[in-house]
Amino acid sequence: MNKPFPENVFSSCVICPRECRVDRRKEAGFCKVKDKLKVASAFPHFGEEPVLTGMGGSGTIFLSGCNLGCVFCQNFEISHFAEGEEISVDDLVNIMLYLQSRGCHNINFVTPTHQIPLIAEGIIKAKEKGLNIPIVYNCGGYEKVETLRKIEGLIDIYMPDIKTFNREFAEKYLFAPDYPEIVKEAVKEMFRQVGNLKTDTRGLATKGVLIRHLVMPGFTQDSKEILKWIAENPGRDAYVNVMEQYFPAFRAKEFPEIARRVTPEEFQEVYNFARRLGLRLATEEV
Repeated sequence: MNKPFPENVFSSCVICPRECRVDRRKEAGFCKVKDKLKVASAFPHFGEEPVLTGMGGSGTIFLSGCNLGCVFCQNFEISHFAEGEEISVDDLVNIMLYLQSRGCHNINFVTPTHQIPLIAEGIIKAKEKGLNIPIVYNCGGYEKVETLRKIEGLIDIYMPDIKTFNREFAEKYLFAPDYPEIVKEAVKEMFRQVGNLKTDTRGLATKGVLIRHLVMPGFTQDSKEILKWIAENPGRDAYVNVMEQYFPAFRAKEFPEIARRVTPEEFQEVYNFARRLGLRLATEEV
């Protein structure tokens, strides 16, 4: 398979919706990463959804940098400060093959958006060398449809974290006022490519979309709008993980309205709403 991106893809970068047009061969854009792969860590991860971790873990590769600016980011050292090590595509191939040899059930790329041209090249090479476990695209949902179309066929499982449909929230906390419109179109494209989440006889994900949504303090109505949109668009068979583990990390304490944890009542309100919609909830999978 040929490389899905042109050789000069980083010369005036428009990989993500920000379209910085920075020459990443010389300097980093908003994502804080230049034109080399930069990886923070790689290991079998057992803290993801059970459909990904199973007994062998999810072969998780944390990429440095991010195209969002979430003030509450729990991985801010990696995302905002781009901590990590520059590696070659061949190094990435070796990491993937090593994780497979360790018994991981998939290769899980965390925050791959801004590095996807090089990741795609690595996936192609790794498959030629025997990689045969599913590839997971674990992202914040701020994706450009044209870029997603270039990697069609390389990604088995898309895992977008739908953060908000509130434009003011997106501008204030994500530095991406167009996030609500962007994430809707991106998620539709993901479903077009791989459909609803499918599992094998072991209950492990093999293909499809797994949506995450983190309930935020004081934004239960926003959560409900997101869940309602999911039920009406991809549909009630969409696999959704409604998460309650928010805590005020990074700069969140600078914003009093989100400088606290979600209350049990807030989470239960959102979770019960999701159940009433009839969505396929991760916590209710057998």
